[in-house]
Amino acid sequence: EATFAGAAFGLLNVLEAARREAPDAALLNAASGDCFGETVEPATEGSRFRPRSPYAVAKCSAHLLIEANRIAYRQRACSAFLFPHESPLRPDSFVIGKLTAAIRRFAAGDRAPLELGDLSVVRDWGWAPDYVVAMWAMLQRETPEDLIIATGTSMRLEDFVAAAFSAIGLEWREHVTSVPGLRRPADIAEQHADPSRAAELIGWHASVAGEDLVKRLVAEAIASPPA
Repeated sequence: EATFAGAAFGLLNVLEAARREAPDAALLNAASGDCFGETVEPATEGSRFRPRSPYAVAKCSAHLLIEANRIAYRQRACSAFLFPHESPLRPDSFVIGKLTAAIRRFAAGDRAPLELGDLSVVRDWGWAPDYVVAMWAMLQRETPEDLIIATGTSMRLEDFVAAAFSAIGLEWREHVTSVPGLRRPADIAEQHADPSRAAELIGWHASVAGEDLVKRLVAEAIASPPA
């Protein structure tokens, strides 16, 4: 209920307020790559929605509101389908936030094991500040268009973890355990994305991806000692 209230009803309120009070406003909806579900073949803007969670369903609903209001009220609104985007601000309720928090404490000498779920999942992880640049560029267009914002480079979580521990000189297998209870039955096994339309339309490319992203996050984590 809270997910729908925030992602769908919240957007509906903003759209309606803009329609009544600021009809010329440019609006961007932070949609999600999760709308496309399993994407063994890279998702494009024309890919079918296959949501696998209440969050993804809510995000799909929000995008459909964007489409409906563009048609019905000619609102200058669009959706950015954001694939996972990381920064030091990511809380440890997310897997990469949990990993970077662990890297921070490992670097400080705390070697309590890190427990994760399915290490075989594949995601297109990017650097959050890049995605803000993309969204701002989308808002500058007179004609709104929905775009996939992703790096185009996907990694297994196991490889992401291995690179993070390697960056602080540790063998990840000695410090990480995969716990069956942390695995989610409806989790997406693989996500791949094609951001070529964003490159064509707004000249955007991710500046950080793959192992470069891992190194950036580890460096940020080490620079901020654990509380």
